[in-house]
Amino acid sequence: MAITFSDLHTEQGLKTVEEHLSGKNYISGDQLSVDDVKVYAAILEKPEDGFPNVSKWYDSVASHLSKSFPGKAVGVRISNSVTPSEAPKTETPVTAGADGNVVDDDDDLDLFADETEDDKKAAEEREAAKKDTKKPKESGKSSVLLEVKPWDDETDMKKLEEAVRSVQMPGLTWGASKLVPVGYGIKKLTIMMTIVDDLVSVDNLIEDYLTSEPNNEYIQSVDIVAFNKI
Repeated sequence: MAITFSDLHTEQGLKTVEEHLSGKNYISGDQLSVDDVKVYAAILEKPEDGFPNVSKWYDSVASHLSKSFPGKAVGVRISNSVTPSEAPKTETPVTAGADGNVVDDDDDLDLFADETEDDKKAAEEREAAKKDTKKPKESGKSSVLLEVKPWDDETDMKKLEEAVRSVQMPGLTWGASKLVPVGYGIKKLTIMMTIVDDLVSVDNLIEDYLTSEPNNEYIQSVDIVAFNKI
């Protein structure tokens, strides 16, 4: 059964965790579990002196999460725009005619002359160069840890995971998974996924696919345990 704590933002709440962690490495024993992630998320910051067990545990969980979810601390990207300098102005060359009057060389241009093959090739190369300089906008990605709960201890967990992974859409990639004992013979599935933010909405994925027919035959509910930008 899941272990819960209350008032983790208060000193009394931290004392409860401090006593619980006495002689333990993690909330549920010697291995990192979803309980650790939940408690870690509920504690706003690393406790100060006076909570050695919590402090040691906090550093350990933070280290694990930083490896599992790279890019947790995402800085602001600043795009430097480069303003091209103005092209130098050129004057139209002029020449003097036989009568001494100035003649504009543009008068000799034939605006209706046929386009040569060289002109066409040069125009095509310019268009191709413009297309090459247009870089597609990069869409952000996120790493998400889901907790999938079955209906009861008789639910086939293998089919439950197959139901989860059967959901396919552009921008969604399923990752590693693990069955975690809950109690009374019931297990829950924790599974990682990577999404392209502009293509996949986690809320819609849960409501419209994972907990809807036919997958709701095996899946009772889905919770988001961790959500990190990559």
